[in-house]
Amino acid sequence: MKKEVKWIIGLSIVLVINIVICTILFINNKKEKIIIEDIKNLNIVLKKERKAEFLSIVKVSDFIDSIDYELEEDYEIDTTSIGEKEIWFNIKKDDKKIRTSYKIIVEDTVPPLIWLGNSYSISVGSKDNLLDKIMCADNYDDNPACEIVGEYDTNVKGTYPLVFKATDSSGNTTEQKFNLYVYEPSASGESNSNYKEEYTYFEDVIKKFKTEDTQIGIDVSRWQGDIDYAALKEAGVEFVIMRIGSSEGTYGERFMDSKFERNIKLANENNIPAGVYYFSYAFSKDKAIEEANWVLDNIKDYDVSLGVFFDWEDWPYYNDYKLSFYHLTDLAKGFMDTINKNGYKTYLYGSKNYLERVWMETGYPIWLAHYNDETSYKGNFEYWQICQDGKVNGINGTVDINIRYLNKSQN
Repeated sequence: MKKEVKWIIGLSIVLVINIVICTILFINNKKEKIIIEDIKNLNIVLKKERKAEFLSIVKVSDFIDSIDYELEEDYEIDTTSIGEKEIWFNIKKDDKKIRTSYKIIVEDTVPPLIWLGNSYSISVGSKDNLLDKIMCADNYDDNPACEIVGEYDTNVKGTYPLVFKATDSSGNTTEQKFNLYVYEPSASGESNSNYKEEYTYFEDVIKKFKTEDTQIGIDVSRWQGDIDYAALKEAGVEFVIMRIGSSEGTYGERFMDSKFERNIKLANENNIPAGVYYFSYAFSKDKAIEEANWVLDNIKDYDVSLGVFFDWEDWPYYNDYKLSFYHLTDLAKGFMDTINKNGYKTYLYGSKNYLERVWMETGYPIWLAHYNDETSYKGNFEYWQICQDGKVNGINGTVDINIRYLNKSQN
């Protein structure tokens, strides 16, 4: 009896193996064979100049003048790194699938940015290194070569005509003429007694900007102290964006804003829609993702209906980061992608000048900072921080006032 059972089991195993083998053979016979062919042997005419700009959007067909075959996929070519690239693609010819390729050059032709006007001033005896203090950065190169051409002495008062020169790894060069003013600081310590501080009043912003398609709100942090949220509600505040945390500089310890828990609880209790922003000093994408996960851990028990805003603005020390604008933007995307994957809407915060000159496209909406009654910013934005000298009932001192545009971003 045992021998019969073993025989039956053995026969079953053999049958299963045969079925598997036949199935594999059948699938392989059904698979479409791909023939690799040199493009020179095909009737495909390529464009003579096959160059693409760094981060440009180009497809396989953009470098083909004429082709007698059907492209299987006219996909977008990766242009996030420069140099020679081999572009592989499939065509269909006489019921056959042929794989072939051509080569292109991805290049960077954008010169570095020097953040400098026509003059720069320092006091006599200053230990500041101009190459550290004057922002010199590039769209692609993490560490462009920067130099100051001309003679100057920071220990001697005077005006020094100089040239700031920056060159990136692709040989693109920017030169900026400027006057360095070395001045004697005033010994009197007198201030202008005629100066009168002016404020932007919340009720005036409501009168000017409130419509069916807008909401008027504020953004706050520990600097606003203990806020009276019932008074804010009565004053017409329709949303609050609050700082959740930051770190003690680039490599310092992360901390939660000392007023965050109070702010978020009272905003929720008073039914004022809330969002949070993280003031980042991230120096890498991994660090930014770590920060995003920290934010997610600390908002999960609260109603954060407006989402999470990424705020990076350590511009006075930007040279120290050794980050191209591409890598800075990619870092921000790492933060925002992480937030977005967890179901929260997310935004990039930026002032008008930096949005126009530094930040690249992230695919996420913008919280614009431009302190003015009108903005000349041409990009789309959903929130607009219009001032930092706002006055509203419920807060002692000043506060930033914001406009939120409903339904669509503004141009």
